[in-house]
Amino acid sequence: MNSPAELRKLIQRRAGELGFDDCRIASAKKPRHYSEFRDWLDAGKDGEMDWISRGAEKRGDPQQVLGGVRSVIVLAMNYWQGASLGPNETGGGRIARYAWGMDYHEVLEPKLRELDRLLQAQGGKQRFYTDTGPVLERDFAADAGIGWHGKSTMLLNRELGTWFFLAEIFTTLELPPDPPQVARCGSCTRCIEACPTGAITAPHQLDARRCISYLTIELKGSIPEQFRSLIGDRIFGCDDCLEACPWNRFAKVARETAFAARPNITQTKLRDLLLLDEASFRELFRDSPIQRTKRRGFLRNVCVALGNVGTREDLHALRTAAQDREPLVAEHALWAIEQIEKRSRSLAAKTQSRFHTDRVVSPERFANGS
Repeated sequence: MNSPAELRKLIQRRAGELGFDDCRIASAKKPRHYSEFRDWLDAGKDGEMDWISRGAEKRGDPQQVLGGVRSVIVLAMNYWQGASLGPNETGGGRIARYAWGMDYHEVLEPKLRELDRLLQAQGGKQRFYTDTGPVLERDFAADAGIGWHGKSTMLLNRELGTWFFLAEIFTTLELPPDPPQVARCGSCTRCIEACPTGAITAPHQLDARRCISYLTIELKGSIPEQFRSLIGDRIFGCDDCLEACPWNRFAKVARETAFAARPNITQTKLRDLLLLDEASFRELFRDSPIQRTKRRGFLRNVCVALGNVGTREDLHALRTAAQDREPLVAEHALWAIEQIEKRSRSLAAKTQSRFHTDRVVSPERFANGS
């Protein structure tokens, strides 16, 4: 058996071998922002994410997650793929960077099982999660020194910026904790200013009901019309508050190639995505986080994006979608058709007005013999 200090080094070394970019330890105590979390729930800012409130009590008491827990091992994995690829440059919709490639659960969970086996050999009992359990993971990550709480509510890291996944292993083993990092946002408010829908209502305050990631992923029904035009060409998630963070100038391309963009996902034109039936949707997004929305939610998002950036060339696909057997898809397709036709009429009116203006000969031009 290793001493706690030796085991800590062993865990961190093995985590690095498995591809994690950081591994640190926090004590298994009550999360420091639990009361603020309960206030957030009481205000209804979780929207329709009922699964959060169902595990609310456990999120405030690690002992309810794993009896006898003493330490929380927090791991971070970089997923940034570089700034060269912008999915919307090919005529497709914008997808949050974390969903360009393989589902991170499929990548991280086998690695967590490897670490679990190592800890079992040391006599520990464990539970591990990567946003799959009742854990206020950013509090534990901040306590462990993985990063600090940004004003966007995202965790920031000096080397990784904002582009990393978190995972936690709750263990009954006693491990020396790491010190927290100093918060380094200063007076910067770029993330707040960048939010298209004003979802970051104040520093460290997020109203999920306004967040584009919530609207395009977690919301199962109709997207409120007040937010549809603000979604732009985003069809799964939003990175605006992350992209705005100055700490991302230090970001490096991820070692894990599973997160690399899949051209058949990121480069497919929006109107072509409307052709997906259930089988082709499952095949295209196999092992992708985008499966989470299911076909109906994803095509809803595509319709909204086309309503914002589409042209008359997209109307045929949208009219077909307006007959979809899923009422959610049909509703948003009809809205998109209305938006495109409205833009077309406005453009035609402007063109006609400009044409008539150009044909008018001013007295000055006539006098000059023009």
